[in-house]
Amino acid sequence: MAAANFCVQCGDRLARKGWRARLRLANLCDQCAQRLGAFSSMRSIIIVTLIAVLGFTLGRFMRPSPPPLIIQRAANSPLADAPVNPGDRGRSQRAANESAPQPNVTTATDDAVYICGARTQKGTPCRRRVHAAGERCFQHKGMPSLVPLSKLVIRP
Repeated sequence: MAAANFCVQCGDRLARKGWRARLRLANLCDQCAQRLGAFSSMRSIIIVTLIAVLGFTLGRFMRPSPPPLIIQRAANSPLADAPVNPGDRGRSQRAANESAPQPNVTTATDDAVYICGARTQKGTPCRRRVHAAGERCFQHKGMPSLVPLSKLVIRP
């Protein structure tokens, strides 16, 4: 980029001497630089920065607030409509259980839970849960168990 040959303020010819004169940001002669001070060379940059910051803050504060968070439940949700109180935990659960009809669902407490027990690549028994004793997980189908059947049951 070519350096200016004339002063921006007064129009006098600039006498540039040496490489340091090319590094000056302002294109002012010595008299104008003394009269305006060092602030004049950065004036345009400061003004543009102030306008950008002002626009950002104004836009930030003028932005509308976000809408409230609404959590919707399905019409057949087993949750009670009453607000939850930590002290009334037992009563609200009983009231919800009595009012809502329960479908035929087997509970996990009635069924025994077993582990796979087959040898893994590390040489340890597999800890994945399976439905029946003697079964293996999807990864170890057909492999023998490392531990006896009595140790495959997970007791609560």
